[in-house]
Amino acid sequence: MANIVVVGAQWGDEGKGKIVDFLCDHFDVVARYQGGHNAGHTVVVGKNKFVMHMVPSGILHRGKICLLGNGVVIDPKELLAEMEQLKGLGVDIQDNFFISKNAHLIMPYHKLMDIENEARRGAHKIGTTGRGIGPTYADKAARLGIRFGELYDPSHFRERLAFNLREKKALQPPDSKIHALDEEEIFRDYMGYYERLKGFLVDGGLTIHRFLEEGKRILFEGAQGTLLDVDLGTYPYVTSSSSTAGGACIGVGIGPTQVNGVIGVTKAYTTRVGEGPFPTELSDEVGELLRNRGSEYGASTGRPRRCGWFDAVVVRYSVRVNGLSTLALMKLDVLDELDTIKVCVGYRYQGEVLSEFPNETSKLPTCQPIYEEWPGWKQSIVGISSFEALPHRCQDYVRRMSELAGVDFSIISTGPAREETITMKTPSLRKWKMV
Repeated sequence: MANIVVVGAQWGDEGKGKIVDFLCDHFDVVARYQGGHNAGHTVVVGKNKFVMHMVPSGILHRGKICLLGNGVVIDPKELLAEMEQLKGLGVDIQDNFFISKNAHLIMPYHKLMDIENEARRGAHKIGTTGRGIGPTYADKAARLGIRFGELYDPSHFRERLAFNLREKKALQPPDSKIHALDEEEIFRDYMGYYERLKGFLVDGGLTIHRFLEEGKRILFEGAQGTLLDVDLGTYPYVTSSSSTAGGACIGVGIGPTQVNGVIGVTKAYTTRVGEGPFPTELSDEVGELLRNRGSEYGASTGRPRRCGWFDAVVVRYSVRVNGLSTLALMKLDVLDELDTIKVCVGYRYQGEVLSEFPNETSKLPTCQPIYEEWPGWKQSIVGISSFEALPHRCQDYVRRMSELAGVDFSIISTGPAREETITMKTPSLRKWKMV
């Protein structure tokens, strides 16, 4: 029985939500292993569009179990709002949704710190969502964080809260809104959240282990993408957690021997949200066309995404650091109207040609992309469900991307809906008994 990790192979927003939703029939459990409500997963089912920020998209499948692992950071107010929205849409979450009690809580001071720290950076801002994610992970690493399960003891929680508030207020400048935070109000609010959510709290690692013992197939879902990983991404323009495949183990509490493969998700072009280097970025009418045709606006923030050509150097790097078994190719149909399509095959840096990703903040911004040009297919491929039915030029483009990445494409998306998908009979899918 295969347990698979789904991970973004670019800077996030690749379409992981659709892939997790598409693959759910082959799995019993979907476990999210990192990130917070700064990530948005959009899934289209029939005429309905679901945007989720915390709950794994597997919840839309009847009978599937979903879990938020210990590597996730949780704003309980936002989580409750999302759960209520799902209930209103007729989605059952009462008996098949679990939260690791070791997941860390996003506190009100974390959100204020995120916003105020970003404002103070000025021209050196990172481009955070202001949701408190980074400060929560910083407190976790500094051993100041508060885990969800700690709220079972109100006096213990109050003591931790009081200490943290005193420290934050002492360190923040006089004009910070943190000074206006009221300890009693926060305590009352969070104990209220706990009362509503305590029935979903479990020992996440033990729960996953029992699922494995029962022979359940588990799909591990990451947020963001490889190039936003705190260790392996374009630091410091990254998220604050391990968004690569290795994060799945520590984020849910299993060993690496329990993972049988990794599916990387990539767009047929490249996007990025926020600040940071982006070698293939387009600031012309082509970039605007990609943004408009691809609806490239953040599911969580609504911010317009920066768009550019497919970067094989980036995806090749993702294949290496994640140990990708295969790839899912998203939004291929967005390229339908283009006369010419470019693919970045390397970088030129100070007279040198680089074929491997130079993961240095000082070097990457001055790298110039080296392009191959491919003729567009100039016809709609929306809804095509067979690779052989794609225009020959489109097939050639996909084969070249696969060759440059070094792994095959098992899934090709030709539209946002579940059924607008091509499944290839690749060795990976055969081994995992998905075809």
